[in-house]
Amino acid sequence: MPSIAVTDTKSSAPAGKGDFQREAPPADPRAAQLAKIHALLQTTILLTAVILSIWLLGPVLMVVFAATLLAVILHNLAALAQRRIRLPYWLALTLVVVILLAAFAGLIWSSGPTIAEQATRLRVALTTQAYTVRGQLGASEIGRTLLDYLPQTLGGNQPGGGSDGMGSRIAGSMTGVLSSAFGAVGTLAVILIAGLYFALSPTLYVNGLLRLFPTKHRPAARTLLLVAGRTLWAWTAGQALDMFVVGMLSAIGLWFVGVPLALALGVVAGLANFIPYIGAFIGAVPAILLGLSVGTREGLMVLALYTAIQFFEGNVMAPLIQRHAVQMPPGVTILSQTVFGTILGLPGLILASPLTAALLAVMDRASPPLDESDRV
Repeated sequence: MPSIAVTDTKSSAPAGKGDFQREAPPADPRAAQLAKIHALLQTTILLTAVILSIWLLGPVLMVVFAATLLAVILHNLAALAQRRIRLPYWLALTLVVVILLAAFAGLIWSSGPTIAEQATRLRVALTTQAYTVRGQLGASEIGRTLLDYLPQTLGGNQPGGGSDGMGSRIAGSMTGVLSSAFGAVGTLAVILIAGLYFALSPTLYVNGLLRLFPTKHRPAARTLLLVAGRTLWAWTAGQALDMFVVGMLSAIGLWFVGVPLALALGVVAGLANFIPYIGAFIGAVPAILLGLSVGTREGLMVLALYTAIQFFEGNVMAPLIQRHAVQMPPGVTILSQTVFGTILGLPGLILASPLTAALLAVMDRASPPLDESDRV
């Protein structure tokens, strides 16, 4: 019989990649735990740096944000003019700036002396009426108790408190440097000039900001920046329409009631409405005080007028505007005004709403939606 050679296939066959499959070594639980701790430390350090920056550089950050908001407004107006008239972007932006300056100059030329005179008379009348109200409150036991709990900034007897810690002194020094170096007029000039330069070359500054992010995160950062820009424009456009309607209705209503300085009070009401909810009270207080100076009947009529205007604004006009603009929950809006106003002062209170609108839009885009099983 022919001999049959039996070969050992395990030893003679060439070793392939699939012949020897070694099991992966078990993961080290200590390495996984250290990775989690490292990620937690990174997040904590980043949040701490952000909080310290906001705390110490709050006034500077508010100037930067105000300039960015102005740049968003100018850029979108120029883009709108560019689409309608088919002009180069820089020429469309120049046209928008010229139109805005001409409108402002025309307003000052035509109504400036009247508004300035009424503003001066309004300040004197409010000061006189405030002393009158304080005297009336001081004549009763309940009024004296109320004055004892009101801060001195509101005409009360409660002294304003403050902290003498190192952090407060540093934050105060930053605010003092900004105020002393520029002042209100200088800060406004910085916002206008910076906003104009931002709007003139938006891609330059946005791309420079994107370079600060790691390469793998740049597409997401670009998307979030675009979302924030669109949200700021939508909020500003809706709020501008809201301010115009509230100011016009307030001026016409006060003139009809017979309250003096109706034009100035209408301008105050419209400008104060830039701050949602809280601005309504800020704009109503001067008008009610002047109405009371004329008579109790006029004061009650002014109160009823502002109540009706705010009811119309909150239940009719705001829903119509929010269909095309930004929907912000009232509770979040008021809390954001309280938080930013406490941390950053008056600039934080004024800019809290657009800043919160942008943050909500970014968070909504960055986080996945809830599943039906996760909803409350």
